[in-house]
Amino acid sequence: MARMYYDADANLDLLNGKTVAIIGYGSQGHAHALNLKDSGVNVVVGLYEGSKSIAKAEAEGLTVKSVADAAKSADMIMILLPDEVQKTIYTSEIEPNLEPGNVLAFAHGFNINFAQIVPPDFVDVVMIAPKGPGHLVRRTYEQGQGVPALFAVYQNASDQARDRAMAYAKGIGGTRAGILETTFREETETDLFGEQVVLCGGLSELIKSGFQTLVDAGYQPELAYFECLHEVKLIVDLVVEGGLAKMRDSISNTAEYGDYTRGPRIITDETRAEMKKILAEIQSGQFAREFVLENMSGKAGFNAIRRQEAEHPIEEVGKDLRAMFSWLKKV
Repeated sequence: MARMYYDADANLDLLNGKTVAIIGYGSQGHAHALNLKDSGVNVVVGLYEGSKSIAKAEAEGLTVKSVADAAKSADMIMILLPDEVQKTIYTSEIEPNLEPGNVLAFAHGFNINFAQIVPPDFVDVVMIAPKGPGHLVRRTYEQGQGVPALFAVYQNASDQARDRAMAYAKGIGGTRAGILETTFREETETDLFGEQVVLCGGLSELIKSGFQTLVDAGYQPELAYFECLHEVKLIVDLVVEGGLAKMRDSISNTAEYGDYTRGPRIITDETRAEMKKILAEIQSGQFAREFVLENMSGKAGFNAIRRQEAEHPIEEVGKDLRAMFSWLKKV
């Protein structure tokens, strides 16, 4: 069983007198910056000129600088930008301002693992990746709890890289919930696989296909929406709380029997073979190459698929139904 590390295992004092630059102020950026600030760490936020986030960050009492100035003034630089823009910003704004002893940090291993970013050998390169969206990282911290996180060391120039990564994880509240050690490669490959096969790709297709099957058979789209999309959250919440066992314990015997006997007819050997193929594409760099080229060429294919998916009938039905849910307005 892999070891989890907690508050007592990490030393926040390693960040005393140090400046941490958070590059980007999106979902993760705002959470990391505010949590570190509340943990007593000296934080600066690096943003491009004209960014809409400048006013937001300053309103929260944070110091905002240009990306280059933030990188120059910091001992530790956490890059929290979308994967596809990291290389450009790193090359032009961050790399020229790196000094021996600096720590370059990431929350996802994509750019390091696929050598889009190749850091100089005189800096530490680490990862601290909370396993939850930014608003949750912030909210749980304010409640005195935290979101579990992964941490990894790619390059240890200072002989302190691991301890520094753990200190950062403590600063954002990760060690309150528990942090797990990994490698950049393992985090990147498992993260991409999870997104593509289960969490986003697999689930989206499962929901749409179930919905379409019922609608094609003449059932009301509203009913199909409830059965194949709306109730997913109820089931997932039970699974997260107590594994598949708790979910099966909470559903009817009819549903449980249907789960055991019909589920394996949906996820078949053919599906599992395709999963292995997708994993191989991730491991070989084929997916990364495809994604990088897509972005370099102006995202034409990406934008077209995005538009098509937004026009799927399930989105239209859902929009109308959700507008009628009185309880959703409260959330």
